Amino acid sequence: MLKEQCTNELVNHIIPFWSKLRDDEYGGFYGQMDNDLNVDKKGGKGVILNSRILWFFSSCYMTVGGEENLSNAKHAYEFLKDHCVDRENGGVYWMMNYDGSVADSMKHTYNQAFAIYALSTYYLAAKDESALRLAFELFETVESKCTDDIAYMEAFDKEWKLIDNDALSENGLMADKTMNTVLHLIEGYTALYKASPDERVAARLKFLLDITENKIFDSENNKLLVFFDRELNVIGDIHSYGHDIEASWLIDRAVEVLGDKDYIKKWNAIDLRIAENIYNIAYENGSLNNERDKTEINKKRIWWVQAETVVGFVNAFAHGGDKKFLEAALTVWTWIRDVQIDKRDGGEWWAEVAPDGTPIRDVTMVNEWKCPYHNGRMCMEIINRC
Repeated sequence: MLKEQCTNELVNHIIPFWSKLRDDEYGGFYGQMDNDLNVDKKGGKGVILNSRILWFFSSCYMTVGGEENLSNAKHAYEFLKDHCVDRENGGVYWMMNYDGSVADSMKHTYNQAFAIYALSTYYLAAKDESALRLAFELFETVESKCTDDIAYMEAFDKEWKLIDNDALSENGLMADKTMNTVLHLIEGYTALYKASPDERVAARLKFLLDITENKIFDSENNKLLVFFDRELNVIGDIHSYGHDIEASWLIDRAVEVLGDKDYIKKWNAIDLRIAENIYNIAYENGSLNNERDKTEINKKRIWWVQAETVVGFVNAFAHGGDKKFLEAALTVWTWIRDVQIDKRDGGEWWAEVAPDGTPIRDVTMVNEWKCPYHNGRMCMEIINRC
């Protein structure tokens, strides 16, 4: 039932929605749609959004086929390589204008990670060697420009001078380093290693996993710490439930692709502990709360958090065998199907929904963060795992 419904959601809803946003005049995909479903054809095109769309259509092609999916992936790739890459200084920009010119030249490690993720996946789908070469160029740029003696710095100007990390700092904090960037570097490097098992990539992937184990994972409380200073000292008292459940399966995927038995054994156990903790403290009324900031719990139902919860609980069931996780995954999918998905003709998923099921209209239907990466990936993970 879950596979059938997720296949239908992917093929008959999510893919058509994003396909219609293809911009054949200026390239890429339209990057802004309000909650009345009006497309702003001159709105900015986030590079994160375009990378995630490239990943999405590449993965769709490998999962359900369809020449239109491959065509859309190629279209996204051409926009990325022709407009989003800084050929002089290296790396990809943060934001493009509608016509492909640079709107925000910031370089962010998080953004580089998603470009690597997308390019590696496009290579697997299309066997385009130029995409793999570009992915490795970005890998080398990250390793040469973004590292310090401890881990990875995050926010830079066009010429790779450090700037404040506004883009990934939240809750009134200014973080030099974040769990979020480490997690998605792991994700990007996993895809790159799968595309081409280079030992340099494997070594840095293990380095990131070790940082996660030794600095980010709070073993006493079975959760991931979120924000850090430059020396990786934790700042703030934040618990991001969505990132925890997402990490619990993404890291399992990383160690499986690496194929190192010691890492697999260790991380399967850690990730199961993380999923168990999320089940116990954040799974409420058939869906997942968003986060905790000190003593305040944010109970908004965020589209990506619900999507990652389905995959994370299915993954926990696969590794631990406890049927409560499978039952919870089915229950969260029911919430998504009945509440989170926008039933209007031309809509996709509501970005945020109140706990009582009322859509929150402050966050637009499409923007530089709202994309088909989480919900599309949930559907494909269920299809492939089932």
